[in-house]
Amino acid sequence: MSYVSTDDVQERLGDQLYVELTDDEGSGSADLDKVNEAIDGAEGEVNSYLGRRYAVPVGLSGQSMIEEVLKSFVLDLVEHRLHSRRPPVPEDLRRKRSQALTWLQRVADGEIVLPTATTVPGSAGVGLPGQATGAPRELTRDELSSL
Repeated sequence: MSYVSTDDVQERLGDQLYVELTDDEGSGSADLDKVNEAIDGAEGEVNSYLGRRYAVPVGLSGQSMIEEVLKSFVLDLVEHRLHSRRPPVPEDLRRKRSQALTWLQRVADGEIVLPTATTVPGSAGVGLPGQATGAPRELTRDELSSL
């Protein structure tokens, strides 16, 4: 499952820049391999943060709120990756990338929850919280040291 498509990237960049940032051969057309590489890298980066709390990739079916948020951040990261191929990267793109990563880190830390109408499945990697089992302690450290 993908958060964005090559068409989304083309719409974000516009036709001319879309070709300019990916056409290494001078053919006059976009290199879809370069676009897909940037998409895969950006989505992997997003999933590396989201995977700390949620099952990834996050299902977007019927989740318009989360779909738009994730799409926007993934496109910010894709755009930065494509511009990185042709430095210098504009300051506003560096700022957008930084903001996206800050937001993702806050989601990973549990400070922000994904804006969904239904519950997003948790990550299996998080596991269950620990619990103490067995009989209660009979002697405390202080009691033990006084013996």
